[in-house]
Amino acid sequence: MIEEIYYEDYQLNHERKTLGRTITESDIVLHAGQTGDFFPHHMDAEWCKTQPFEQRIAHGTLTFAVGVGMTATLINPVAMTYGYDRLRFPNPVHINDTISVTVTITEKKDHPRRPEYGFVTERLEVTKQDGSTVMVVDHILLANKREVK
Repeated sequence: MIEEIYYEDYQLNHERKTLGRTITESDIVLHAGQTGDFFPHHMDAEWCKTQPFEQRIAHGTLTFAVGVGMTATLINPVAMTYGYDRLRFPNPVHINDTISVTVTITEKKDHPRRPEYGFVTERLEVTKQDGSTVMVVDHILLANKREVK
């Protein structure tokens, strides 16, 4: 779906939620192959049994990629990603955990040098089926303004 959402259209504290997605062993193996991260935390089930977390954990970068991807449901030609801040993984994601994302608009501010743009910050909170938070990150959008003052 394509929709133009300008800086002025974003409302502080507006929230949207995604559906769930289950992280599989195949996801972890494919991600390891794509990134070269074959650490035993992700790949060695027997070694993980000797660790406090007792089972393989998904890569943080996998959780990030899937979580962010789950929020990409709209093509907005008047806004784009400027970057991400304050990325945290407070709890692990394991094989067969189902994650979902809540996106909340937390900040809006004018671009300091380009009055035709503003910054919009979306907080992405990824949780799993037990309600625990597994990732939090601030996604910063550069959004066109409808009206330049």
